[in-house]
Amino acid sequence: MTLRSDSKYPIHLTYVVKLSSDATPDALCGRLENLVSGKHGEFTSASELLRLMTAALDTGDGSPLDGERPTLS
Repeated sequence: MTLRSDSKYPIHLTYVVKLSSDATPDALCGRLENLVSGKHGEFTSASELLRLMTAALDTGDGSPLDGERPTLS
């Protein structure tokens, strides 16, 4: 048996999605937080949540989360 040195689920890409108390299935809002760095981003829609997650994956280290809502560029 060979052990892999790299994880299929790296710890630096571990996130928590915190939904706001007024979130509904049709109106998601809350915060995405990286468990390792503590960096987070607020979202007010499902598309903003996906944009935050995509930005984190683009860099590979979760660094784009800075406590700001995502820019719509």
